Amino acid sequence: MSYIELASVIKRYGHAIAVDNISLTIEKGEIFGLLGPNGAGKSTTIKVLVGLLKQNSGDIFIDGVDIKSAPLETKKKMGFVPQDLAFYDGLSALENISYFASLYGVKGSRLKELTDEALAFTGLYEKRREKPKKFSGGMKRRLNIACAIAHQPEIIIMDEPTVGIDPQSRNHILNSVKELNHRGSTIIYTSHYMEEVESLCHRVGIIDYGKLIACGKKEELKRLARTEEKIVIEMNEINYGVLEALKEIDGVSNIIVEDNVLDIMTLNPQTKIQEVLETLSGKGIAVRNISLKETDLEGIFLELTGRRLRD
Repeated sequence: MSYIELASVIKRYGHAIAVDNISLTIEKGEIFGLLGPNGAGKSTTIKVLVGLLKQNSGDIFIDGVDIKSAPLETKKKMGFVPQDLAFYDGLSALENISYFASLYGVKGSRLKELTDEALAFTGLYEKRREKPKKFSGGMKRRLNIACAIAHQPEIIIMDEPTVGIDPQSRNHILNSVKELNHRGSTIIYTSHYMEEVESLCHRVGIIDYGKLIACGKKEELKRLARTEEKIVIEMNEINYGVLEALKEIDGVSNIIVEDNVLDIMTLNPQTKIQEVLETLSGKGIAVRNISLKETDLEGIFLELTGRRLRD
């Protein structure tokens, strides 16, 4: 059995189905990205996983243990960083972190040790006596993370942890995610920033209308989406007579011309490069540079859902 497993999970709100029969596995040590347009069901899925909501049917297992049969045991393994800030403005950073760690049974000298570690890890140790109402947006996001990780959970669920913050704080958080994973944490990560998910996550699941419509590594999702990629060719000058010959190559769907650059659209560019070069050479065309532009995660997402992430 996988480290985290959702089996046929359904969550309804009245007659509306927010999570529609989702089955999903996540392996120990993964950074798993969960994507979906607004209202697709990803936040509801996370809330069911961490125990904030109860599913109507289906099962969830953490390291082989059903969360319904051992809710406290499984919750202790998890740290949840919600999209909405979840700490007390009237308490200092130190007091907030200490309080949340104590909820997981951490006490005494160990509580102080882990609180100090969380403060240092998130770059807040020098601000530990200050109350978060004085913090910048980025510092508040880091405190949100510190409160979730102080008890050293095996699983960390991060829902939009970098929303609305400055680039420096964002980079700090992204590096923190990598370091937490390096230390052994399994991480579930959601974001509206595709480049974050693409750079961090080992695998990605895409939810739309409450259903898991795709799951896998980028290359696996690319095969599902069958998105076109580009062969980009730079020349000294364009010979428009060669364009018709290039369009005759099997699998080439379109050619975009801009200045002295050709973008040749095809599903399998690696297999077409040689034929493209032979066609150009046969027409006496000198090539300055040739490169491939792969489909990014956003292109795959658009192809699979038909919607932008922020729609």
